[in-house]
Amino acid sequence: MAATWLPLESNPDVMNKYLQNLGVSEKWNIVDVFGLEEEALQWIPRPTLGLILLYPVNEQSEQRHAEEKTDEQKISPKVLYLKQYVHNACGTIALIHSIANNRDKIEIGDGPLKKFLDEADGLDASKRGELLQNAEGIIQSHAEIALEGQTAAPEPSTPINFHFVAFVHVDGDLYELDGRRSGPVNHGPTTPEKFVEDAAKVCKQYIERDPNDVHFTVVALAAKD
Repeated sequence: MAATWLPLESNPDVMNKYLQNLGVSEKWNIVDVFGLEEEALQWIPRPTLGLILLYPVNEQSEQRHAEEKTDEQKISPKVLYLKQYVHNACGTIALIHSIANNRDKIEIGDGPLKKFLDEADGLDASKRGELLQNAEGIIQSHAEIALEGQTAAPEPSTPINFHFVAFVHVDGDLYELDGRRSGPVNHGPTTPEKFVEDAAKVCKQYIERDPNDVHFTVVALAAKD
């Protein structure tokens, strides 16, 4: 990864402003997920099209990912996935993965994101990642919105030990999309009705691997109340 961006905060207000700046319809919002148990999940507005997990990166998490096999899975050709080649771009990439894999439901107006997705169609994951490095409209919007979080933005060179990953339902399966991995991870069958609960189970697995770490957050891409 050559370029470095300011990190994006896991803050629904910031993320929603960012998506609207990129041309995403206000009918869809990023909302906090306050718990991963069934009762807490019921408070998420429906339909819900994506879950985004922010998790702490450490030696154990990196080792687990290195051991997971992703090259022998069934991956639907409908999945839009892009590689991450920019430091601290994971928040933007998680949002792009969530929106791009739900374009049949989400209206995207003319703007930087629509332009990027139109150009990304037909490219492979690596070329899409390279395309993002030169997507000036998205880069500018990211730079502006990264300054609006509740905490002071660090210098771009400051090491950030947290990472965003997106979960979406595509073509009958639950996919984990992380631009640093070798490809999408298929977590098995799901439905629009079961998606939230199934994605929450995978998020809980992340947390259970590091039960003493409290630096996990989850947000959802859901219909506006």
